[in-house]
Amino acid sequence: MKSTTLGYIEKDGCYLLLHRVKKENDLNKDKWIGIGGKLEENESPEEGMCREALEETGLTIRSPRYCGIVTFVSDLWEGEYMHLFHITEFDGQLRDCDEGVLEWIPIERFSALPQWAGDKIFLKLLRDHAPFFSLKLQYEGERLAYAALNGERIG
Repeated sequence: MKSTTLGYIEKDGCYLLLHRVKKENDLNKDKWIGIGGKLEENESPEEGMCREALEETGLTIRSPRYCGIVTFVSDLWEGEYMHLFHITEFDGQLRDCDEGVLEWIPIERFSALPQWAGDKIFLKLLRDHAPFFSLKLQYEGERLAYAALNGERIG
């Protein structure tokens, strides 16, 4: 299982989202997601989140709130432990990203954009400031087949 980060940078009622439209063979192709990526050797989730934010956006983030860990299981892709962050403090100038188009999207509009079904679950937890959580999402193709929050099946 690989380890990754995913962060949602928030400002003025908007999330900075990445519309994944630039890479071929991207499992997130055409979806709107936060920013992040694979952890490097000996890197903590917080260090990886800060590095990925700088690489993808040009922004230096401070005090990322570690919200939870999401375990992805799929019949098509490698398993993944994703460390989820919410970020409200940052500096710098936004720059272009080679993985997609960055755009500030009002939070209330986000749910209408193409995204994974499981993302809606953890985004609600993030918005509700839920205590640290463990979420398991199991996909069959692009269909969410199973979800469990803190070990209990949901949905």
